[in-house]
Amino acid sequence: MKANAWVALASMLVAELGAPGARAADAPPAKISADRIREATSQIDDERLKHPRVGEWLTYNGTPNEQRYSPLDQINDKNVFDLKLAWRFPTNSTRGLEATPLVVDGVMYTTAPWSVVYAIDARTGQQIWTWDPKVPKEWGQKACCDVVNRGVAVYKGKVYSATLDGRLAALDAATGKVVWEQRTTEKDKPYTITGAPRVAAGRVLIGNGGAEFGVRGYVSAYDAESGKLDWRTYTVPGDPDKPFESEALEDAAKTWKDASEWLKQGAGGTAWDAITYDPELNLIYFGTGNGVAWDRDVRSPGGGDNLYLTSILAVFADTGKVKWHYQLVPGDTWDFDACQQLMLADLKIDGKTRKVLMQAPKEGFFYVIDRETGQLISAKQFADKVTWAKAIDMKTGRPIENPDQRYKEGVVAVEPSAFGAHNWHPMSFSPKTGLVYIPAQATGGAFKKEENFQVKPGAWNLAVDLGQFSGLNRQTAGAGHLLAWDPVRQKPAWRVQHQFLWNGGTLATGGNLVFQGTSDMRFAAYSADKGKKLWEVPVESGIIAGPMTYMLDGVQYVSVSAGWGGAFALVGGDAALATGARPGGAVLTYALASKIPAAAAVPVDPEVAKGGQIYHSYCAVCHGAGGVSGGLIPDLRHSSDDVKKNLPLIVKNGIPGTGMAPFGKWVTEDDAKLIEKYIRARAAEEATPNN
Repeated sequence: MKANAWVALASMLVAELGAPGARAADAPPAKISADRIREATSQIDDERLKHPRVGEWLTYNGTPNEQRYSPLDQINDKNVFDLKLAWRFPTNSTRGLEATPLVVDGVMYTTAPWSVVYAIDARTGQQIWTWDPKVPKEWGQKACCDVVNRGVAVYKGKVYSATLDGRLAALDAATGKVVWEQRTTEKDKPYTITGAPRVAAGRVLIGNGGAEFGVRGYVSAYDAESGKLDWRTYTVPGDPDKPFESEALEDAAKTWKDASEWLKQGAGGTAWDAITYDPELNLIYFGTGNGVAWDRDVRSPGGGDNLYLTSILAVFADTGKVKWHYQLVPGDTWDFDACQQLMLADLKIDGKTRKVLMQAPKEGFFYVIDRETGQLISAKQFADKVTWAKAIDMKTGRPIENPDQRYKEGVVAVEPSAFGAHNWHPMSFSPKTGLVYIPAQATGGAFKKEENFQVKPGAWNLAVDLGQFSGLNRQTAGAGHLLAWDPVRQKPAWRVQHQFLWNGGTLATGGNLVFQGTSDMRFAAYSADKGKKLWEVPVESGIIAGPMTYMLDGVQYVSVSAGWGGAFALVGGDAALATGARPGGAVLTYALASKIPAAAAVPVDPEVAKGGQIYHSYCAVCHGAGGVSGGLIPDLRHSSDDVKKNLPLIVKNGIPGTGMAPFGKWVTEDDAKLIEKYIRARAAEEATPNN
């Protein structure tokens, strides 16, 4: 590791030893209105930077258009090398962290596994309040892809959070106390919620997951003030023996052939992530997921498109009535969800400014769609390799399929795999460069029908032989890359290759920067125009979440949640192990070293800090940065108390025959005692509740 990386890591370790403190004085409630959210929509003119709201991050992807772009440029391509850790907030978790924090009125709101919510002083990283919804731990069995949560929404003094077991809660932004709570799913069915709520037209929007177990997808809109259900839009037809809830579902039912039994139990199509609101058109857009079973030959033996699986739906914000739909993969049979981020922009195409919606979904084609009408404008392959389809037919908007990819017989290799060419990890768009920055990946998969398939209560019912995943390893799983994509020309601008899959989301800023974390525990910044790596630091866990940025008291900060987990970490086998990612959970917040205020300096025992410096000079090369071993050499945090007590002797004399050399020539007994104190502090920090 380069010397400057060690210096950056050492500064991180000194900061991380502090614990969250008391509530910040007079933390203001988040008095956000619809106008205030609209005001925050990204612009790139110089006047925009003077706006008092430019430094906030008000929704999951920053602004209603979901671009994940901030015009802040205090941190830029000329000084980003001076970025240092300002503060660290531990979430006391060892499962995946997927949330993007919000920052409003100096307070950061974020979530951790098991749907725990935190309010944090955004200047210092000190905890203000926390809310634990006490999700029953047995509910984790119902979660396809880890017990994760992607964040909250904030509106008119309330923080809205959804729980893994299907509840939507409104919390007082100042205290964390529950104002109202609604169950949005049937308690006796295997629904889950991992997505972040959105606020639109005075309503809180939330979808759900659980398609693999056999549930029926829908999006619900609740009155933000009272919690009353205003409307609910189902994504697929229900029991054919009952009346249709809408004309759209009546039309959709015609595309499900001989599928009665699956429709009665719940045929999938869950809207588990992407929800976007266009205030100007008063339209809400959301993506839908896979059907169950995955195999359409089982799910719908008579064939058909199976609307509205793997589709984008545009609905009126006041009623939930469908205005238009676009189905990406008719009759999906590969788990090609269309739940990836839906991004809005005004692009000049063929000399005309178009109001567009953009998506880079799992199946490997980048879509630009007229968001007023649903008309396809363009679609081109962004994935390295796509085998299931040759192209998208621009006359019909339908894919030109390769028929042998529907795995009628034997094992069929399909690319992308169910992990996708791009999964839920959020992408970003810079109006300055005109480029979309995609956390893309090349993934290979194998599909085979499950022999003698029978529905199994309480289990995934895919009708696909998941044994084909047992051979997943570093070579067959593929690798990830950061892809800069030109959505107008529909071609790549540049790419940065990563070694592994499942890397974090991206953030674009006015400082000509793109930030991204990786599964192999790095956080980096690249020039947005050319993709040159300008800054990188090691972090304590794999990053899968998307970064964000904010400004307070004239200081720009960049924050990211570091916590390895999610679908790939759970089922990726040897390929996931190959990343070397360790579990962990913390919000890491960086600023320029010259700008970090003294108030952000977390109190730390000077002897512990000194012990950390000595440890990293002599011990970290073998026993791991931060006292966290990579697995080959003992992790000193987990050593017995006797070993810790005898550490000064062990450091002085070594342990013959084990590879532990004596360091008595360089490390004094007093120094060794400081190392012991540092190790004990690290062990105490890691001894967190089993979340």
